[in-house]
Amino acid sequence: MRYQFYFFLPFLLFACAKPTVPPPSAYGPVPSDAQLAWQQMEFNAFVHFNMNTFTNIEWGMGSEPPATFNPMALDCRQWARVCKEAGMKGIILTAKHHDGFCLWPSAYTEHSVKYSPWKDGKGDVVRELSDACKEYGLKFGVYLSPWDRNHADYGKPEYLTYFRNQLRELLTNYGPIFEVWFDGANGGDGYYGGANEKREVDRQNYYDWPTTRQIVKELQPDAVIFSDAGPGCRWVGNEDGFAGETNWSSIRSAEFYPGSPNYKELTSGHADGTDWVPAECDVSIRPGWYYHPAQDTAVKSLEKLTDIYYNSVGRNGLLLLNLPVDTRGLVHEADAARLKELGDVIRRDFATNIVEVSSSTVKKATASNERGRGFEVKNALDGNSDTYWATADGVDSASLEIEFADKKRVSRLMLQEYIQLGQRVSGFKVFAKQNGEWQSLAEGTTVGYKRILRFEPQEVEGLKIELEGRAALCISEVGVY
Repeated sequence: MRYQFYFFLPFLLFACAKPTVPPPSAYGPVPSDAQLAWQQMEFNAFVHFNMNTFTNIEWGMGSEPPATFNPMALDCRQWARVCKEAGMKGIILTAKHHDGFCLWPSAYTEHSVKYSPWKDGKGDVVRELSDACKEYGLKFGVYLSPWDRNHADYGKPEYLTYFRNQLRELLTNYGPIFEVWFDGANGGDGYYGGANEKREVDRQNYYDWPTTRQIVKELQPDAVIFSDAGPGCRWVGNEDGFAGETNWSSIRSAEFYPGSPNYKELTSGHADGTDWVPAECDVSIRPGWYYHPAQDTAVKSLEKLTDIYYNSVGRNGLLLLNLPVDTRGLVHEADAARLKELGDVIRRDFATNIVEVSSSTVKKATASNERGRGFEVKNALDGNSDTYWATADGVDSASLEIEFADKKRVSRLMLQEYIQLGQRVSGFKVFAKQNGEWQSLAEGTTVGYKRILRFEPQEVEGLKIELEGRAALCISEVGVY
């Protein structure tokens, strides 16, 4: 055994002495740890359940009596179970919508569950859902409407104290919050304590957003803040659940605020963005955001929801799918069944990645350029998003080629950048080798955290991906399914 050790010693010394190549420098804005963890969730639930559920409208005026709210079979554990089975990672609840009714017993208003007949005024929907999320291993988030059509002081400086007091209640009494959602709808007709008038506000300046965001940072430092301007994540600029074909995770955030008129730019982001503010794609499983009995037969089809998934998660976004909880306080059977179908499709489509290096299906994987030790092309095929293939400094165009041991039937391609160092890819083309010849298969622009391409199933001998970027390429994962 002593002689075997001496035989290998020179090789071990050589391997240890081989210099480690430094990683590429970061390019442009990069995500915080909280933003990265948020993006990795990929698929979350929005729950619209509030006074509007019982009045059968989308936006209440604020004059609805608390006695109207009375779910007879509310079960937040059912919500959590349905979401968990679909593969969702978190739930965001409309704790207060525009009508001002609070789903928790706020100390600052009588317009809350505390004055409803539900559980004799001793109930707390926020508490029950927070507990249910913990039980099912889901993260919990809150939506708090900046607009309040019930409060007499809305539009005055005094309202901001009220709004922030309620924000503090939500951020201190219900455990970890992963996302705080601020809507862009602000100002208009309302009850306003009996004034019954129209009140407009300066959306950009009235709320003094820097002060409000500081409260979130102090009380929930790991929470991501949603709004048109972020700063944690941004609205995608539509309610269809679709991100742009080109979708940069950066925007020029100083140009936006909740309710910005230039919101359509958010669908694609800005290539020259100054801040990392990734897109959240919100859409409802039904035509409406709140429950309406007439829409029980209007739940989106499985085909439509699958398209939404591929055009949100598959386009560098996060999918936030809304479930309108019904008057019983349950996710309706039709919604639950469709959501399970969607979860099954997602799991089926990505059950087996045939190009991981451990797979016997890959005969050879090569790249036109490799940075060096620690950044080889094999890192893009190892199933580990913490490793990545990188090109040398100044090399912003390269190709990756995969040769299969035998013909494989494929229909999905997934690309991921190592976004901890920024978003770099600006264009790519995919080719399939068939009968020894390369045939064009697909092409696109941005990649970011994740890009997924669908195409008709076909037999291929290999795949080649040509990438163009704005700096040295950093590809963490390639998946073929």
